[in-house]
Amino acid sequence: MGENIVVWSDENDRVCVAEAVCPHLGADLGPSAGGCIRDGRLLCPFHGYEFDATGQCVATPFAPPPRTAKLRVFETQEVLGMIFAWWGIGGREPQWRLPDDLLGEVGWGEFVINTLRFPGHPQEIAENSVDLAHLRYVHGYDNVNPIVEADVDGPCLKTRFDFKRTRTIAGTVNLTFDISASATIAGLGYSFVEVREHSIGMDLRLWVLATPVDGNLIDMTLVSQAREIRKPKRIFAGLGFLPVRLRAPIINRFMASQQKQDVLQDVIIWSNKRYQSRPRLCRSDGKIMPFRHYCAQFYPDPED
Repeated sequence: MGENIVVWSDENDRVCVAEAVCPHLGADLGPSAGGCIRDGRLLCPFHGYEFDATGQCVATPFAPPPRTAKLRVFETQEVLGMIFAWWGIGGREPQWRLPDDLLGEVGWGEFVINTLRFPGHPQEIAENSVDLAHLRYVHGYDNVNPIVEADVDGPCLKTRFDFKRTRTIAGTVNLTFDISASATIAGLGYSFVEVREHSIGMDLRLWVLATPVDGNLIDMTLVSQAREIRKPKRIFAGLGFLPVRLRAPIINRFMASQQKQDVLQDVIIWSNKRYQSRPRLCRSDGKIMPFRHYCAQFYPDPED
């Protein structure tokens, strides 16, 4: 969002996300400029001012800390260990929270994380979840069947669709995956997809997280997670011969690689396309205009 931030946690695991500018004399608090953490406090490299996880200056080397010395902090929310910070236009307070009440942790493996930087806009990224035609044409999905196309509940939009997809494993074996995907979009930068692959019996999670960098580039982070597979319904690249503890990590790395390939196909298009405010749509395009109407609530002026 055009700002430098620092993120750290104190000894009680309280997380602080703050603007990386010291309120004393404006020093950069980032690690590349010499900022560091000591005893759970952020230290300014210029005069040694110490800030706690609320952003308040609580000590200086030579005098009592000024009460007015406080960092600009952003409200945070943690989802399964991922830290999200609210950025509101004009400093607006948080208007809603991310949905995290149904995300269990038992039986799920570690995250696989990939981050890509390219020219684009977060709204364009999330629009892919309702653009069913591109799933067929760009990514080669078969039998795409929308179950829920655009269910809006305040800041959240949910979609669900089934599809089949054939992939070549090890250059020789063709496997067809039978998949149900449920996507939850919150705001312009958070998409969470729950995937059930029926023929093998595996569950996957995927987060697509887009953050504007400077008004032109965005950082898109892909986070994937697989659930433990105890009794696969069919053999998948020798899955049944592996110890249970190794199955989910291997599946996750394979699926994360597939997802990254899909995204790289989209990146070429996102990086070069121009936004059409009045697209000439056809019946196969999905609920693109209802999605854009949903997005209008996140702009200061819906006409924007």
